[in-house]
Formats: sequence, C-alpha cells, structure tokens
Amino acid sequence: MSTANENSDNLTSVPPDSQEWRQFVKVSEWKIKQALFRIDADEGQILYESNKIKKIKIIPIECIKELRFQSDSSYYRTLFKLSPDTQSRWITIIYIVEGAYKIMHIIAPSSDVFQQWKESLNKLYAVRQGLMAGAYDGIIRDTVWEKQYWKSADCDGDEKLKFDDVQGLCRRLSLHFSEQELRKLFKAADVDGDGYLDFAGYQKFVKLLKRRPEVENLYQKVSDNEKMDFVAFKKFMQGSQESKLDDNSLRAVFTKYAGMEQFNDTGSPAQSMQTEAHPLEPTTMNLEAFSAFLRSSDNAALPDQNKPVYHDMTRPISEYFISSSHNTYLIGNQLVGVSTIEGYIRALLHSCRTVMDVYDGPEEPMVYHGNTLTSKVSVREICHAIAKYAFRASPYPVILTLEMHCGVQQQNLLVDIMKNAFGDALISAPVEGRKKITSLPSPEDLRGKILVKLEDTGLQPKKPAKSATADDSSSSSAASSASHSGLMGEIKDIKAKLARKVYSKTKSNHKQMSFSLASLLVYTVGVKCRGISPTEHYEPEHVFSISENSANKYMKSSMTDLVKHTQSHIIRVYPKGARVDSSNYEPHLYWAAGGQVVALNWQTFDLGYMINYAMFQRNGRSGYVLKPLALRPGNESLLQKPTKHYLDLTIISAQQLPRLKDKSGKEIQSILSLHIPLWSHSPFVANEAENAEGATYSPATNVSNSQPTTARTVMFSTGSVKNNGFNPVWQEELCIPFDCVGGMIDIIFVKFAIKQEKKKLKDEVDEEPIAVYCCSLGALEHGFRYLPLHDSQMSTYMFSTLFVEVKVRDI
Repeated sequence: MSTANENSDNLTSVPPDSQEWRQFVKVSEWKIKQALFRIDADEGQILYESNKIKKIKIIPIECIKELRFQSDSSYYRTLFKLSPDTQSRWITIIYIVEGAYKIMHIIAPSSDVFQQWKESLNKLYAVRQGLMAGAYDGIIRDTVWEKQYWKSADCDGDEKLKFDDVQGLCRRLSLHFSEQELRKLFKAADVDGDGYLDFAGYQKFVKLLKRRPEVENLYQKVSDNEKMDFVAFKKFMQGSQESKLDDNSLRAVFTKYAGMEQFNDTGSPAQSMQTEAHPLEPTTMNLEAFSAFLRSSDNAALPDQNKPVYHDMTRPISEYFISSSHNTYLIGNQLVGVSTIEGYIRALLHSCRTVMDVYDGPEEPMVYHGNTLTSKVSVREICHAIAKYAFRASPYPVILTLEMHCGVQQQNLLVDIMKNAFGDALISAPVEGRKKITSLPSPEDLRGKILVKLEDTGLQPKKPAKSATADDSSSSSAASSASHSGLMGEIKDIKAKLARKVYSKTKSNHKQMSFSLASLLVYTVGVKCRGISPTEHYEPEHVFSISENSANKYMKSSMTDLVKHTQSHIIRVYPKGARVDSSNYEPHLYWAAGGQVVALNWQTFDLGYMINYAMFQRNGRSGYVLKPLALRPGNESLLQKPTKHYLDLTIISAQQLPRLKDKSGKEIQSILSLHIPLWSHSPFVANEAENAEGATYSPATNVSNSQPTTARTVMFSTGSVKNNGFNPVWQEELCIPFDCVGGMIDIIFVKFAIKQEKKKLKDEVDEEPIAVYCCSLGALEHGFRYLPLHDSQMSTYMFSTLFVEVKVRDI
C-alpha cells in the first residue's frame, strides 16, 4: 500500500470496539431512553438507532463543534438531575446539521466503552479539524476522500464496484454523465476487463473523474518544454503569484515539491529523490508535483490565517477592532429564542467578546431579553462558563457588557458571583482615590483579564453603608491606575444630567448602582453619548454604545469627528431594535469609521456574520485585529487620499463540491460580490460596474427582510455549467472596479458563492448557496489560489475548493 494510504489508515484507525453497536443512555430535557450507537471511522460518522423508531441517524464528525467529557458536562448532568455516578461516563456532542444547532448527551454503558469512545472521537475530530484547516497535504486529503466514498459506493460490501454502483456514486457526486460517457470511463479504469472495479480500479476511476485540464493548461503555459525547471518556477512565483520570497526560499519550495518523483497511478507520491541513493537536488517539477504545490499550504490563499498572533498587541486597546456579539445568550431570534450558556461558549471558542442582559431573579440575577418570550438562564451558570472558556481560544481580554436591570441587592450578589467565578482575572479598583488615566492599556497589558462595562441605563450610584466600605474598596492591583476624576466626574454627571431619567415608564422605578458594582468599572466606563464633536470631552475610559441608526447619522454628519474620537476612545455599535429576526448589518461599514466593538447576532448566519467571521479569522484568531494605519492616531492625512482600482479575477473551477440536495442536474454558477464601505460618494464604482458586462450594482441587502444598509455591493455572476455539480469549470474572467480610502483595502470584503441556477418564481425566496467563501480583499494573496469553501454557517467543507486567479490593479 502506498505511503498516502498508510498515512490515511493511521488517521482513521480507532479501537475496533468503538465501531461496534453499543447501547448508550441518550439524555435530553424531555426524556431519557436507551439507544444504539457506533462510530464509522472511514466515513467519519457517528451513527445511532432508537430502539423504538429503528431508524439510523447520522452525525458527521466534521459537523461537530465541540466534544465534552465527564465533568466538562456537569452543568447538564445537574440540570437533568441525574446521579453523580453518571458523570464519569458522560459525553456531550455539540454539532450543526442543516443549519440547526444541536446538543446530544449520551452515557456510556461502562468505563471501558467510555474510554474507547473518548479516544476515538477525539482522534477523528482532530483529524477532521486538521483536514478542514489544511493541515494535511492534498494527497492524503484525496486518499481520505477515496476511502470515505469507496465505502458508501460498495453497497453490498463485497469490495467490488459494478457499473451500477459506479453510476450511483456519480449521481451522489452530482455528475450526470450519459451512459456512453460513463461506460467509457469505467472501461478505462477496469484495465483487466473484470467487469467490476476493485479498490485500485476505483482509484483509477476517481483519478479520471478528477482530471484537471485547466491545471494541465496552466502547467504547459508556465513550464518550458513540458518540464518546469527552477528558472520557470521562479518566474511563475514572482510574476503570477507576486511572491516576496528570496531566491533561497524559493529554491527550498521548489526542491520540496520537485523532489517528488513520478506519482504512482493512484496519485500518491513515490519516495523522494532526496535520499542517500539520490543525494542530488531535483532539477525539474512535473505536472503532478506542480498540482500538489498549488493545493498546498505553501500556496495558501490566506497564509496569515494559520499564523499565530502577529499584529503588534502593545497599542492602546482603542486601536483594535474587537470581535463582539449581541444577545450572546440566544441561540434563536431575540423575540422567542432560547437563552443558554451555549451561546457564550460558542462565541468564546471563536474568540468573541460577550454581552449580557441582567435582570432581577427570584433568588439571584438572571439573563434574558427583556419584554420578550425568550427563556432565562442563571448569571451564575454563565459566569462559570465564561471563566472556563474565556481564554481557550485567545489570551486577550474579555469585555462583559452588562445591560443592568437589577436592584442594588442583586447587583451586589452579581459582583460576588463574578468575583468567585473570575478571581484575579476580574479587573476592579476602588471607586474613590483613583489616579487619572491618560490613555487606555493595550491588549497585551490586559492579557488574561476580564473587564466589565455597564451600559448606560440610567442607574444612579448609591453610596454604600459604612459596613460595606471595606469590601467595596478591595481591588486588583492591575487596575490601580484607573481614573479618579473620570469615574467621580461621571457620578456627578449622572446626578446632574440623569436625575430625571427613569428606568421604566414610571419615575418610581429609578434604579441605583451599588458601589460594589461601580468598583468593576475601570477602563470601560459606560456613558451616554452626548454627541461627537471637538467641544465634547470624554475621558479615555468612557465608552458609549450607539445603535446602527445613530451610527449612520454620525457617519453622515460628522465622519471626521467620529474617526478622530475612535482613535483614542472605544465605541460600541449594536443592531437596531427593528431587527426582531436577529438579522445583521454589514460590520465593515462601521469599522471604516473606526468603530471597535461592532456587535452582531452570532445566532444568525447571514452576510454580516460572514464578513465578521472573515475579519476575525486573522491575527491568530485572537479576537483583536489592529486597525488600518489610516484609523490610528497621527495618520489623518491618509483619509484624504482616495484611490481607484480594478480587481481582475478569473473564476476557473470548483473541486469536489458537497452533495447537492437537488440531484436533478441543474446548472451550477458562481457568484462574486465585492462589499465596499461607504467612505466616499465617488461615482467610479457605480458607473463602471453598471457598464460592465454581467454586473449589477446596488446597496447591500441582507438575507432577511430587514432594511438594507448603505454599504455598497458590486456583484457578478458567471455562466452556468450543466450536469456537473462535482467539479465544474467556468474559466471566466471578471474585471471589477472599486474605490478605496487611505489604503484600507483590508476592510473591503469579497464573497464567492456557488449556487444551483434555477428559474425563480415570483415572491420565491432564493435558495441557500451550495458553498461560500468570504475574506478580506487585503488579506487575499494574488495569483492562482485554491479557496476553501464553507457551508452557510461558515463551517469548512473538508474537500471542496474553488480555484481562482486574483490580481489587483491600481489606476
């Protein structure tokens, strides 16, 4: 067996017993029942069968978002009031299937079975995550794919694929060959004329299916006499790929791939030439090696995505975009959604910062969305979840934004809960006696810390009784430099300006703030926005929140002042209340004005979510991205420098697209959209784009029926490919005009979508795309690149890619 096959065998080898049917206890909030479970390592699935229904259901391991074992799931064991004896055999599986966020709890029948399942699931989950992240070379990925589809094609398990089996496989892959075309391919793979394909014959057949004439043509174009030597490779890298590597580095890359001798018939590399028997460096790179290079991490579309944190993290925190969520506790919409700790865990594991609405509960504070039908969850449970997950994905600070609706008694209880949960990580300082802050600390200064920000809700500080003073004055030494004049001035301001402000419709419902809670407001002191102009003064620690409507008004009337303010002060932008469907705006509109904390509904997978996801995949997924230079202090002149450009993009082909829901052979097309902030009123984009063939230009629209934002979108559609939903080839060149300000190309976003084309009836909603990819245009490498494709929830497909050529021209 080839090296690639051996490596893939190792990747999918798990204890045999875990692949046998076992009876587990399946637990939910509705009932507890027995069910049969097993793992299929080759196909990467968990299968289960209910004793009553007798129907097998599947959880693809690539759809799993998190695995929890034993005490990590104690919250649910306690919630369901099950015996502590079950904890040592408890498995919680969190996954997304067909857009639905699901949680499954199972209890293994014995400790041995539990250990086998824990080992198997952890290994297969890690492998799937690695495949999706591009951690393995393309050859191993192909071999894993081959094994997965071989098993599903071999329906009767005799390890022989007859013509009908191959025909069924092609239908599942959305390949609609005529019978004559398919028999020709089958015969070419059945070299012995047996009338069936064994595994080796199946591999030959797959290689024929995956043949890439577009890559062959590229190789012929850039190589010399059908052999690519180092000179040709260097020319290709420095020209087409715009590589900045020096000659020695380019030589190392060339040698790495040219060192692969002829690939064997299955596409697996033979032993490298660089052995004791072949000490000389190779002089040429063949087609198969060139293809492997193009697909490799050495030619990644976004090489920064897999880097650790690489931005300077020592600047004031106001100089960063900060990943943020709105209504984090919800996994549904904000009118009737379910409040749960899972929203926080999911967000924190994606390096997001969080938000809580806090209300009085019967015994202790609760989190839910006021005046709606959303369920409630305990603040205590949320704080324990935050403490556990806050710094797993990123070491940089978490900011808890509290919309406080509690009375003083439960405010004090909330502070006790947070201190117990967060310990020394919680920033606090005495209210009185603080030193003045002149600038905000950096993310590096606040590494591993949790900050509290209180939204401006009209709470008035209540001075504590003397017996409470000692507790309220205790503090973290990390925050000892907080502003005395800032917070005390704010207290006076609240007393003077908000005396008439009521918590609800009646004046009798004024709420007061405990000094215990005030002691947590150090670097993020929530204040009411009094306007943005040179005559308004805010202390560095003052943070205000504005709705998208207010932000739009400020951007229209005083954009320069808004950018100036955000150079040294944090602002938070949140979705307007009319978004009852929890839809999102497009966040790059507010990033372009310097807004740091642009909060989104993470439970809604729309365009705004995609753009936000793309932004914070950068900088080691730390949740902090350094702003473009033009939005940082001392670079105001850059904002007076508009530029015009063309994005020259060739949509070449797609590879191994996911199975289509509709297998009727409809046409497949690719749609490209460029999302540009409203930073100028230049007609360049609109006029040029409207005149370009196949282009449309319009204000951006949301997936939902909410009011569109004012961000601009330029959209193009390719032609369609018939009867091939597996590896369609378009080879279509697009030229897209766009403008920019201050070199801030990083906050222009490009989205690729692959869809089944069909005639849409009147008032019919567009179907979700088959696959999507969204990224910052400034982060996208130029040249020939493979883009990883995602589903609509931005989960990466393991094997699906889009092959493109990217260029940007300045005008």
